[in-house]
Amino acid sequence: MANGPTPEQLVNDHTVYSCVMGSRAFGLATGESDTDRRGVFLAPTPLFWRFDKPPTHVDGPLPEQFSWELERFCLLGLRANPNILEVLHSPLVERIDDTGRELVALRDAFLSREVHRTFVRYAEGQYKRLTADQRAGREPRWKPLAHLLRLLLCCRDLLRTGELVLDVGAEREALLAVRRGETDPRRIEAWAARLADEADAALPGSPLPDEPDRARVTDFLVRTRRASARQPDPYHQVPEGVVD
Repeated sequence: MANGPTPEQLVNDHTVYSCVMGSRAFGLATGESDTDRRGVFLAPTPLFWRFDKPPTHVDGPLPEQFSWELERFCLLGLRANPNILEVLHSPLVERIDDTGRELVALRDAFLSREVHRTFVRYAEGQYKRLTADQRAGREPRWKPLAHLLRLLLCCRDLLRTGELVLDVGAEREALLAVRRGETDPRRIEAWAARLADEADAALPGSPLPDEPDRARVTDFLVRTRRASARQPDPYHQVPEGVVD
């Protein structure tokens, strides 16, 4: 942004919540696993009064790090985006302030039966693309296959219990075998189909509400923006000769 903070500054100076995701959060880490970091930053409200708006997301500055601006994060969460919902439930929190704590305390407001559509349909679409490799005579992409199975497991249990748990628990070894390419593709296909059917069966009796609590999330976002607007703008520079 011209005469404003760099994306790196927004992440470094205004992150309200950050956590570790990926294999380490899912209970699938091995000695070769990367550390995937995800976070949320709150761009100071006065930055939105400029012609050049703050970015909705920032890639970096660390390797395998990705952050969303708070408003974008909340919007995606209300749409039951799997990545966003899982970030809010990571057991590996690295950085959090009062705003971040309030955001995490709101995580149940984002959960609804919409997760059936976003989790299951996403996994099914990914599965069709991944199995196209096998039909074309290419080696299957084992790691993404393991990921979509994990996503289906997570969705099924979420619909059954109303709670989103990231750790795969007893399924760890089976999923690692898929990731290493040790599982017959036909078994993977059958497992994925069974999990999707179980998620379908769990939907009608799920304890989750039909829709997310948009009003609670909106109230949080508006209050946070207003509080930020009352703070001094650290990036406002008055041109020489101009009276502020």
